Amino acid sequence: ECCETMATGPSLEQSLEEELVGNVYNYTSQVSGSTLLKKGNLIFDASFECGNLGKVDYISDYEYDLFIRPDTYNPRYRVWFNFTVHNVREEQRVIFNIVNFSKTKSLYRDGMSPVVKSTSRPQWERIPSKNVFYYKCPNHQKSYVLSFAFAFDREEDTYQFSYCYPYSYSRLQHYLAEQDKRGLDFYKRELLCHSMQQRRVDVLTITSPHNMESTAATLRVVFITARVHPGESPASFVCQGLLDFLLSQHSTAETLRDNIIFKIVPMLNPDGVYLGNYRCSLMGFDLNRHWQEPSPWAHPTVHATKQLLVELDRNPVGTCGILLLRVAKYLFSCRKWI
Repeated sequence: ECCETMATGPSLEQSLEEELVGNVYNYTSQVSGSTLLKKGNLIFDASFECGNLGKVDYISDYEYDLFIRPDTYNPRYRVWFNFTVHNVREEQRVIFNIVNFSKTKSLYRDGMSPVVKSTSRPQWERIPSKNVFYYKCPNHQKSYVLSFAFAFDREEDTYQFSYCYPYSYSRLQHYLAEQDKRGLDFYKRELLCHSMQQRRVDVLTITSPHNMESTAATLRVVFITARVHPGESPASFVCQGLLDFLLSQHSTAETLRDNIIFKIVPMLNPDGVYLGNYRCSLMGFDLNRHWQEPSPWAHPTVHATKQLLVELDRNPVGTCGILLLRVAKYLFSCRKWI
């Protein structure tokens, strides 16, 4: 796993923790003291699943400073954002400055750009990279700032901006419910545990029916997990694509099911995903740093996953080896489970 460098100023983190404890809800941006709402006074909202925007500072009708809400109980991580804007004026051009990024290195410096969609254009699109700038700003306690320019073109639309393509907990649950309806005899969905906020953590078993109850020691187990870090939303798209293939009638998928037992935990950190965190769980833990001695109370999803791995390792089925794969943001990281 790549090491991430964070800008950590104690005074900044302390002030952020005190000020940015929740998301904005239908926040109206306008000149201080003004009570008349007119078109072009943007209204911001992030009070929805996976939403994140903690504060908005009005600079002018054409520029706004935006503050990411830090991960819950961990002000060190300020990266993910996801918010909506409405009450726009047609042909209104704006600059959004996200002023409190915690990462010193970002793919925004290498051509990545935020995504946007609107009610009349529901497909996510990337903002042109020529309109996106990522830099260290002396005006904001030397935090890293993402600035991007955007032109609104339809007054009746609500626009949504996000750090990357969101993939929510609800979307996963809907997808799995659709697979349940197919009645496949080589697919089984089980409850592994509940998160701290009582969200389901599912474990999926995909293999040929005769392998489901087999005790043969020649079977191999491939164990796959995703979304230990909530901000790694591309991992969920990769995981869903993998599931689509393994559940298909493709001849290669059939061969894989005949010879391998797939165990898949598609979302290890559902609370963090739901809350719009970037890296941490509800309690502010980076769950990927707690595999050695996970707590059943503080890290229930990792604890239950590790218990299942230990159980599989002791089981005669799969004694030829368990391959553990973690679907990360950009690649598969894997290691042999001994």
